[in-house]
Amino acid sequence: MKKMKIYIIAGEPSGDLHASNLMRSILDKHTNVDFRFWGGDRMKSIQKNGLVKHISELSFMGFIEVILNLNKILRNFKFCKDDIRCYNPDAIILIDYPGFNLRIAKWAKLMGIKVYYYISPQVWAWKKNRVYQIKKNVDCMFVILPFEKDFFESFDFQVQYFGHPLLDEISKFNSSNNHNFFMNSNNLGDLPIIAVLPGSRRQEISLLLPEMLKGLEVFRSHQIIVAGVSNLSLDFYKSIDPDINVVFNKTYDLLSNASIAVVTSGTATLETALFKVPQIVCYKSSLISYYIAKMLIKVNFISLVNLIMHKEVVKELIQKDCNSYTIQKEARKIIHDLHYQNEIKNNYQELEKKLGEVGASEKVAQFLLKDLLINS
Repeated sequence: MKKMKIYIIAGEPSGDLHASNLMRSILDKHTNVDFRFWGGDRMKSIQKNGLVKHISELSFMGFIEVILNLNKILRNFKFCKDDIRCYNPDAIILIDYPGFNLRIAKWAKLMGIKVYYYISPQVWAWKKNRVYQIKKNVDCMFVILPFEKDFFESFDFQVQYFGHPLLDEISKFNSSNNHNFFMNSNNLGDLPIIAVLPGSRRQEISLLLPEMLKGLEVFRSHQIIVAGVSNLSLDFYKSIDPDINVVFNKTYDLLSNASIAVVTSGTATLETALFKVPQIVCYKSSLISYYIAKMLIKVNFISLVNLIMHKEVVKELIQKDCNSYTIQKEARKIIHDLHYQNEIKNNYQELEKKLGEVGASEKVAQFLLKDLLINS
């Protein structure tokens, strides 16, 4: 029997996580599948010989940064198209990463390749007219936020919603969590933990982490632990603060043991909420990128927690408001105001209910394989 060939493009750590779970679920149901992919270490762990480009080469933050790296991005487009032609897949699965993936979707559709999109671009926040481009070029869209289904259907575009895949990942982690092993193996003391999640890109960490650490340095009753990512070295983190305490690739262990978190806007805000950790959300970019985004993006909040709940559940500190003074002020409020802590946690419970049940990756894999086999 001929092997089914699937080409996957994920350009960021969260995409690498969700794509790896989808790959695993596909292989559980249909072992005769070969993957070729742009992604990270998690995807590589599923199929070692399929990696084309690593996410560490692909992630650019902000409008100005994209312009500065335009030649590299254009070279990646050309290389990607040539590689897809050579591989000749039965289908392409695009994971978020819209600036790149929407262009690949348009090209792939012209080439007659089946296009699936898993984890929608946030077109509800800005560039709503891109929905028409998606309708034209994407054969099937899988969304992971509850309000996205209604949004797309208001444009007469039927999409699939099976819940959020983070529920699967956190459920899997909780079943194997070992508190004592994590604390002992990382030489962590008995003081309560403030988890710092400064992001995964060098640019955003350089902007945000100094302010985060400065704002938290007064809390001697806590230990400040930074969630490090494998694509950046300890020397990089130490260049920001030589006394920094970094735990690499153990974000879920860190959150499961934290009493408060300071988090860069993104998927991490939702992960922190699902671990029931009161948090402060931070966002800062270059001044020009920020003002361009402010003109274009039409949403009331930047964190997924507040967007899904349609209200301010967690405090968002954006641009000039994201400084050591405000971080310290909000951290102090969380630490000392038990009523405020409980209010946040009660909202987290409601948020989890809105996200649906576990099993999203498995349901997407089942739908995708059935669709592919029927139409092959």
